[in-house]
Amino acid sequence: MTPLLQRALAALALALGALLTSGCTTTLVAMHVYDLVTEGDPTPCLKLNTVERALQERCGPFQTGSLATKDVTSSGLPLCPLATAARSPELWPVLPELIAKGAKPESCRIAPWAALAQADACPDFGRASRAELDALRWLAVADAGAIQHDVVRVLSCPRARAVGLDSVLDQWADQGQLQRGQLAFGPLGALHPSHLHSPLARKLELQGHSAAAGLGSQGGELEGGYELALRSGDFAALDWWLARAPELANRVPPSRGNQLAWVPLARVLTPSFMPDAELQRDTVSYLLARGANPRRALAHDANQSVVSYARQLKSPLVALLEAPAPVQATRYVASRPQEAAAVAGAAIVSTGLRTTR
Repeated sequence: MTPLLQRALAALALALGALLTSGCTTTLVAMHVYDLVTEGDPTPCLKLNTVERALQERCGPFQTGSLATKDVTSSGLPLCPLATAARSPELWPVLPELIAKGAKPESCRIAPWAALAQADACPDFGRASRAELDALRWLAVADAGAIQHDVVRVLSCPRARAVGLDSVLDQWADQGQLQRGQLAFGPLGALHPSHLHSPLARKLELQGHSAAAGLGSQGGELEGGYELALRSGDFAALDWWLARAPELANRVPPSRGNQLAWVPLARVLTPSFMPDAELQRDTVSYLLARGANPRRALAHDANQSVVSYARQLKSPLVALLEAPAPVQATRYVASRPQEAAAVAGAAIVSTGLRTTR
């Protein structure tokens, strides 16, 4: 007999005995029995305060007007209510009332938008109501702690741009909140790769931000912009990076203290980094056309080259890596960045790369 079953039977026997005696302690005994049987279960929704109940999906859909102001200002939750609600799209309906009844992002140990970014780098903002989007926008504008690498990534991702949340980034830039020297990260490296050709990216460059700075310390959990562009095979974004830093075709500096420099060709060959075989071939061809050296030693093993690593993986791209080097466009792009797009297009044609993603 399992301990759980033994405990349940003992509790039932105790309850029956209490009911048979019908003494004045019957209610207390019954309550004790209930506590024994339900030990370890989640707290019943009726015992939660209004904020705790609203933030528990098991307690049913949020009812507008159900939050008590005293619970909003002192919820007792380990993570502040705004961060809890922001990180889950299912809880976004709670945000407008939390804000209206006095919840402040400054009281959060983790900025609500940072909590959202760490939960999902590009959630479906299209599902949010107008009131929810207004609440999310207010959180980004009102909270100085929101200006982080990961938050910039989310606000510039395609789903955020589709509902206009990227305008928060423009507002930050216009208000001087993204000035060079004031941030712990490079904003160009924080932007989603698909936003590198935007007016905001051009404005940031005019303000002195550089691609090189975007490769440095990030202070966040999401990967750097160049790495994301590489992983997703975003050739337009890779053109942007290589036109400004052509050495990235061969070596990417570490962005964290415990990280080594890495070789893009080797990273792309790793199936866990890029599982799509066709995209992997296209990206290897792209890098080779821009000066990537397959005989370059790996950063973590000077005795192994990209080619030998490919052989070790039994990669079908060994022959491509061993082929004579194609005509390189990298130096031309680096010396004449205004013609980078034309060179990139010619290289894509010469290597047979797909141009639509």
